[in-house]
Amino acid sequence: MAFSDLSLLAFLKTKMKWHQARQGVLAENVANADTPRYRPQDLKAMSFADAVKKTDRLAPVAAAVTHPAHIKGPPISEPDRRYAGSRGTDWEITPAGNAVVLEEQMTKVAENQFDYQLASTLYSRSLGLMRTALGRNG
Repeated sequence: MAFSDLSLLAFLKTKMKWHQARQGVLAENVANADTPRYRPQDLKAMSFADAVKKTDRLAPVAAAVTHPAHIKGPPISEPDRRYAGSRGTDWEITPAGNAVVLEEQMTKVAENQFDYQLASTLYSRSLGLMRTALGRNG
């Protein structure tokens, strides 16, 4: 089996490609900061939970009943989203109709760069751990 066949490594590679594509979109937003009626674009957020759902290998988690006095509850399949925060738009739109705010875009660029570096570090360290486990020190 190749290293790329492992689902975690495949997810990390996909995540890095997503961050590369998002960097391009954010760069276009910055480049069009003075274009009238330009609206900033962004990619749909990529999440690990969505990637796990696509694998269809995981069943809902249920509590084990090991004693007759235990109460069996319903399986846990989806996290509770009632308390998930939502971010509104706190940025302005210029009189020309341009909605690009450079501070917002540069914040997104910095977050994107940090997330890309995190994914690439996890990917390289995971490969290193597997090489060590196989006895290959290279």
